[in-house]
Amino acid sequence: MSDPRHVPVLLDRVVALVAPALERTDRERTLLVDATLGLGGHTEAVLERCPQAHVIGIDRDPHALERSKARLAPYGERVRFVHAVYDEIGEVLDDLGHRTVDGVLFDLGVSSMQLDVRERGFAYAEDAPLDMRMNDTDGPTAADVLNTYPAHDLTRILQQYGEERFARRIADAVVRERERQPFDRSARLVELLYASIPAPARRTGGHPAKRTFQALRIEVNDELSALRRALPAAIEAIGVGGRVVVMSYHSLEDRITKHAFADATRSDVPPDLPFVPAGHEPRLRLITRGAEKATAAEIAANPRAASVRLRAVERLREAAA
Repeated sequence: MSDPRHVPVLLDRVVALVAPALERTDRERTLLVDATLGLGGHTEAVLERCPQAHVIGIDRDPHALERSKARLAPYGERVRFVHAVYDEIGEVLDDLGHRTVDGVLFDLGVSSMQLDVRERGFAYAEDAPLDMRMNDTDGPTAADVLNTYPAHDLTRILQQYGEERFARRIADAVVRERERQPFDRSARLVELLYASIPAPARRTGGHPAKRTFQALRIEVNDELSALRRALPAAIEAIGVGGRVVVMSYHSLEDRITKHAFADATRSDVPPDLPFVPAGHEPRLRLITRGAEKATAAEIAANPRAASVRLRAVERLREAAA
């Protein structure tokens, strides 16, 4: 049931990172939370290569869940599917009766399926409704943001989430143009961006719409706030020997992940103490050196891998009571 267009990013490396936590000699079954199930490519590989593993697959996109259910049907009861946002990991595990898990995987950002379905409005290359909701049954759309936010709020999200140098100029143009006619489709927004961004800047840094579309998507889906809540919940959920693996696709996500992992792997001993007393060792350790990137060969085979940054941690001991 695999989708030939869907090539999971860093598939072999991700499986290699989670496998030690899932292939345990002290138990019959282990449990991974795939917090961003998508089309199920990473989960499929884990289930195939780690016979002990069971997976709780979480996704906020009901269409992705339906597709992954079909793809993963051969694995039967080894997979549980949950419609939720990844910052609800704690609640999901409570509902299913699990105190701890052996691994948590995040593959952040927009999925291949969401980009491929024009009507979802994630891609700026084709004219489409300005939706951008990962769960398209609930919440405001990108059009709602463009048509209702005051200029200062539009400027803020373009600066913070898109790192857009011309945020104020774009925001002022949006406010001016929506008075003439509300925004509802992507082509008109792309046209405005071409007109608002100076020609020299348009020639560098990729498509001039990339940063604005990223910022709108993050705002519509509350992605960064959800990630700030999700990472501590994931770290809390893993037992000793458990691992959290995160794939990020832009600097904002990677920065949040880096800081969350740094906090979790830091000892509570004062830095000037010459030794670490027993029981005060860090609760977790980093198992990647910095942020790992895709190889040139993988990027050639799967262009989406070009921007990926991969980080992982492992729990060494339980938190102090």
